[in-house]
Amino acid sequence: MTSITTLLVANRGEIAVRVMRTAKAMGIRTVAVYSDADANAMHVRVADMAVHMGGSAVGESYLCADKILDAARHTGADAVHPGYGFLSENAAFSADCAKAGIIFVGPPNGAIDVMGDKARAKRAMLLAGVPCVPGYQGDDQKLETLIREANAIGMPVMVKAAAGGGGRGMRLVHNSDDLVSSIGLAQSEAQNAFGSSELIIEKAIERPRHVEMQVFADKHGNVVHLGERDCSIQRRHQKVVEEAPCPIMTPELRDAMGHAAVEAARAVDYVGAGTVEFLLDAAGDFYFLEMNTRLQVEHPVTEAITGFDLVEWQLRVARGEYLPAEQNDIELFGHAIEVRLYAEDPVAGFLPSTGPVELFYVPDLPGIRVDSGVESGDEVSPFYDAMVAKIIAHGETREDARLRLLQALRGSALLGLSNNRDFLIDVLGQPVFADGEATTAFIADHYGDAIAAAAPATQTLAAAAVIQHILDQAQADNMALGVSDELLDWSSTGGLTFTRQYHVDDEHYNVRLTARGAGDYNVAVNDVSHTVYLGDITDTIATLCIDESHGQYIYDSSAPETVRIADTAHTLTLTDLCRLSPESAEEAAGGAVKAPMHGLLLAIEVKVGDTVAKGQRVGVLEAMKMQHEILAGVDGTVEEVSATAGLQIGAGDLILMIVED
Repeated sequence: MTSITTLLVANRGEIAVRVMRTAKAMGIRTVAVYSDADANAMHVRVADMAVHMGGSAVGESYLCADKILDAARHTGADAVHPGYGFLSENAAFSADCAKAGIIFVGPPNGAIDVMGDKARAKRAMLLAGVPCVPGYQGDDQKLETLIREANAIGMPVMVKAAAGGGGRGMRLVHNSDDLVSSIGLAQSEAQNAFGSSELIIEKAIERPRHVEMQVFADKHGNVVHLGERDCSIQRRHQKVVEEAPCPIMTPELRDAMGHAAVEAARAVDYVGAGTVEFLLDAAGDFYFLEMNTRLQVEHPVTEAITGFDLVEWQLRVARGEYLPAEQNDIELFGHAIEVRLYAEDPVAGFLPSTGPVELFYVPDLPGIRVDSGVESGDEVSPFYDAMVAKIIAHGETREDARLRLLQALRGSALLGLSNNRDFLIDVLGQPVFADGEATTAFIADHYGDAIAAAAPATQTLAAAAVIQHILDQAQADNMALGVSDELLDWSSTGGLTFTRQYHVDDEHYNVRLTARGAGDYNVAVNDVSHTVYLGDITDTIATLCIDESHGQYIYDSSAPETVRIADTAHTLTLTDLCRLSPESAEEAAGGAVKAPMHGLLLAIEVKVGDTVAKGQRVGVLEAMKMQHEILAGVDGTVEEVSATAGLQIGAGDLILMIVED
């Protein structure tokens, strides 16, 4: 058996923190690597040692295999854990680790190489007798061949890049007339993303479930599966919600799918943790999709229902130990559901969001686990994936897990930047999801490409006004000398009235707060009146009774004119226009067009004097490997253009100003 005394984690964010947690529990020293952007990141703080890799771009840091191996040698690391993403499925990196005498905590490079190419993987699975989607995965990539094979399969078909994944280089084609353009687009995307334009073509399995089997193999020829996960809730082929077990799984189907997954692993002499993904149709037939030769983002739900630590299994297998359990020893207990918390704006088409995390809070509840890569005071960088945390719930039944997860999300907040917390709450509450009937079409069917902004509840605006008022009073009290707390909100002339004006989604809300005594307020929001009583308030949570309904409001008010607040369903950032200068008020009302994140400003499509309409594209920003449209927030006339096309721009930098009509 080989010893692992020091483990370098060649990754960042929540997965690096999660791997280090288990390594430390096993008595293994941990080494972090970091880029310029991650100098103060959470995974750096958690590690025993940390090595700077270079620039913020992944090509200057986390994708530099030579720098990672140098860091391993410098720190005495005898093993490297790649996490997921970056170099985790890079066969050359696995081989380089072996040449350097460093243990790669993952499968041999031969298995990575085969399973990393969809065409080769499918051919290998067909030889192993694993059910596969009917299709074409040949070497002949001439256009006429691809068209002929697609028509032979029959519409609809999926045109897919043979290399890579994540939805890039993938097109659903319903009509033969669209084949030529779809093939061309898929080839172009595949070449740009993966360096290979090779395609495969498969019969489209419409509205399936995405079900995957967790497999594990040791170096002694033992292979087991640890049950399945249902990952059908996806947006643009990116998973959002995962659960285990699959809501419609039967023992017979699990045995058949598990056997197929184990045979898939055996076919490529697999070692370590892997996931064999299948499409499950309405008739109960399943088809091989791909194999991910690494630990999955969603592995915690499997850990929850099996009681096993999969990272510990990885490290034990890497040391040459036998698998900790045989197939007959593996039982599934209860149900687990995981959601991915992303820094993104669902209302703006899920545009990634960057910036400081003013407050990240999840209540400590039974059956809830949080795997996070950030905490309050950290910053979300524009250079990497937008996922910042995962929240996992476990219960005896699926409904227990769902309700626990809803309770945790409703009591949580990620304040300071846009995120999908409210969207996740809505997803978990949808009847189709609650009934366990969701397929891969769920998000497209229910939401489309963006989420409509909900009008803020007047109760939440009233709560925000009361919180800001109490904070103002506390500040004034701290500055005063010898004033009794009993005199706060008291006036000899009767109740004092304070005015605020909030601007939310093009709507103005006039708020009048009248103090009727300490902790007792009447708050009018436009024409709606509420009575508000203060129960308790801490630095982050206010307990209020509004119209005889008690509730908690998580808040941040680091800027005196702004309060960020989350109730059980919605998160709001409210700026009091009464406290701003006229110029700042114009910006807050939508006249300022600012960069939503750091990136390259590719184009500015308007000039001073142009008339623009709300929602009109006024520029294009390239960030996070994607191009994002910059839209006008109001109808009006361009008064000022502050940025220059072709140059880098920071998050929040002013691009142009519009004078609203």
